[in-house]
Amino acid sequence: MRAFNIPPTDTEAALKRAARERILILDGAMGTQIQSLGLDEDAFLGHGGHSCAYHSDHPQKGNNDLLILTQPDEIERIHYDFAMAGADIVETNTFSSTTIAQADYAMEEAVHDLNAQGARIARRALDRATAEDGKPRWVAGAVGPTNRTASISPDVNDPGYRAVTFDDLRRAYGQQIRGLIAGGADLILIETIFDTLNAKAAIFACFEAFAEHGKRLPVMISGTITDASGRTLSGQTPTAFWHSVRHARPFTVGLNCALGANAMRPHLKELSDVADALICAYPNAGLPNAFGEYDEGPDDTAPQVEEFAREGLVNVVGGCCGTTPDHIRAIAEAVAKYEPRKLPSYTDA
Repeated sequence: MRAFNIPPTDTEAALKRAARERILILDGAMGTQIQSLGLDEDAFLGHGGHSCAYHSDHPQKGNNDLLILTQPDEIERIHYDFAMAGADIVETNTFSSTTIAQADYAMEEAVHDLNAQGARIARRALDRATAEDGKPRWVAGAVGPTNRTASISPDVNDPGYRAVTFDDLRRAYGQQIRGLIAGGADLILIETIFDTLNAKAAIFACFEAFAEHGKRLPVMISGTITDASGRTLSGQTPTAFWHSVRHARPFTVGLNCALGANAMRPHLKELSDVADALICAYPNAGLPNAFGEYDEGPDDTAPQVEEFAREGLVNVVGGCCGTTPDHIRAIAEAVAKYEPRKLPSYTDA
């Protein structure tokens, strides 16, 4: 494939070396940490501090990505806390930093700055942590699924209708990824994939951006099994999902969100059995309660994730919704004694 004639960055070799030595640790839930701050509308707008250069008539409370510009010190602190808790790979706060997702807040014009600054803030936090303990760490540019789906109609009365096209997604993801690269992201994480066609648009956009950049960043791909059916929202099993994205030759493929670790395990096992790539898993801290909160503490979640390591299923682990730096610290300690999953012998990774 011509896409793989683009030379890789030095990051790829460093990540692969580290992943051969031990199970790597991904960070936890940025959203959970932001919610704990109890920020109001003025805080989201940066009043009294870093005011936002972009203006909208829409309320901004809940636009967590905007805090990159209006509360950068808080975002940097959260990244730093996860790094010091043991995370080797820390995600940018850019899950919704596409023009498609930011349209809900009329903040489309901010997208490049959200991504570029998001990567820079994460890099600053990791450099601070590395200066303290000497451990290398990597910034993963977080690319969320957007709030639209390319293969499912939002209108039950018109099953052929689509609210977004592949090219709409490709352009939006491309703008996001170029911003992340400009800010210095070490790798790209396409995550919480409920519709594989959306993910394919993100993959396509990655390689367009890599060609312009002249270097190919490692790509992590993470799908979401939505319920006990064992399928993504667009209907794929973990095996089908892998075969749909394996052409991207990802650094990791895995699962995140929607399920706690125990419920995720059989689906992760299926993926581990078929994928000739490193496996990444970052489950929620259980399932949300009636108030939308997560009840599993670090001592509940870590032993469940430890089972992934004990069974040889994983190369990278972390946490999604409800997980805090304390969860990540407990997970890192729990898996430290286990060897990483061995890749099938026919791969070159």
